[in-house]
Amino acid sequence: MAWNQPGNGNNNDRDPWKNQGGRDQGPPDLDEAVKNLLGKLGLGGSGKKGGGKSSGGGFPTKGFGIIAVLLVIVWFIAGFYTVKEAERGVVLRFGNFHNLVESGLHWRPIFIDSVETVDVSNVRQFQSEGFMLTQDENVVHVELDVQYRVINPRDYLYAVENADRSLAQATDSALRYVVGHTTMDEVLTVGRENVRANTLELLENITAPYQLGIQIVDINLLPARPPEAVKDAFDDAIAAQEDEQRFIREAEAYAREREPTARGQVRRILQEAQAYREEQILKAQGEVARFNELLPQYRAAPKVTRERLYLETLEKIYSETAKVMVDVEGGNNMMYLPLDKILEKQRRTIDSSEMNNGQGQSSNSSSSTSGQNSGQNSTTNSTGRTSDRYNGGRG
Repeated sequence: MAWNQPGNGNNNDRDPWKNQGGRDQGPPDLDEAVKNLLGKLGLGGSGKKGGGKSSGGGFPTKGFGIIAVLLVIVWFIAGFYTVKEAERGVVLRFGNFHNLVESGLHWRPIFIDSVETVDVSNVRQFQSEGFMLTQDENVVHVELDVQYRVINPRDYLYAVENADRSLAQATDSALRYVVGHTTMDEVLTVGRENVRANTLELLENITAPYQLGIQIVDINLLPARPPEAVKDAFDDAIAAQEDEQRFIREAEAYAREREPTARGQVRRILQEAQAYREEQILKAQGEVARFNELLPQYRAAPKVTRERLYLETLEKIYSETAKVMVDVEGGNNMMYLPLDKILEKQRRTIDSSEMNNGQGQSSNSSSSTSGQNSGQNSTTNSTGRTSDRYNGGRG
C-alpha cells in the first residue's frame, strides 16, 4: 500500500521527508549537497550549519593548484611527437621558421611550436605530356617522365606556394622549348637522346633561381608518336629510314670486304710495273754493254762484224722456231716453216710467261741486281763466244 493511500490512518509515519526521529525537515538543501560532495573530493569544506550560515565560501586555492598541475601534465605529454625515418621535420615557432629536426622522438611546446614533416628519402615522379609543335611545323605527341626528390624541406615548403606544381610547369615549358627547336624526325628517331639531355639541362637552369628545394634525379623521354591522322604515313617514313640505315651498313660491309682485295691488286700491279721497269733497264744496259764490246771489233772489221751479227741473229731465230729442212738434189736447200706450230708455240710461251710473272713478282725486285749482273755476263759471254768463233773462222 502506498504511503499516501486513502484510508491509511497513520500516513505521517510514512512521510519520506521526515527523519527517523519523527521531525519534519522539509526538502533537502542543494547547496549543502554540493558542498558535501566537494568536501569528499578534497576541493571544499564540509558545509556545517551554524547560525543559518555556511562556513565554506567557494573553491579554495588548493583546488585550483591541482587543476593547474593536471593541465601542465597534459600539455607536456601532448608535446611529444615522432618523425619517421624517411622524413625531416620543419619546426615553426609562432608561425616563423625555427629549425629542422631529424627522424626520431622529439618534444615541442604545444600551442607555441608546430611541426610539418617532409619525405626526403623516397623518389617522386610525374609525367609531362601533350601535343607540341616541332621546328619543321609538325605536331607530335611527347611524354616525359620526371623523377625527383626533396633535398631542402624548408625551401620545398615555403620558397614557393607549391613546389610540385612549379616543377611540373617548368618541365612543360622546357620540353616545349626543346621540341620547338628540333625537327620531327629527330624527336621520333635518332634525336631522342639529345631532346632528353637538352630538356634536363634547360629544366635545371629554369628551377635554380626559384630554390624549390628539389633535386631532379633523372628524366626519361618516352617514345613519341605523331597524331593518329598521319600515323601510317610516319610509320612508312620511319621504315624507309631504317631501310636506309640497313643499306648503308651493307654498303660499308661490302666496302670493307672489297677494299683489301683492291689494295692487294694495286700492290701487285705496282710490283709488276716496278719489275718490268727494272727488267727493261737491265736489258737496255746489257744491250749497251754488248754494243760497247762490239764497237772496237766493228771499227777494226766492219764487214766481218756485220756478217757475224747477222748469223747470230739467224741462229737465235732458228733456235726458237720449229723448222723442216728439205734437201733438193741439184738445187739450193729450201726451208719450210710450219706456221700453225709456230703460232701454237708462241701461245704456250705467252701463257707460261704470264704465269711466271704472276708467281715470281715478289722475287723480281730482290733479284734485280743479280739479273743485271747476269745480263751483263751473258752479253759478255755471248760477245766472247762470237769473237772466238769469228777468230776461229779467220784462223
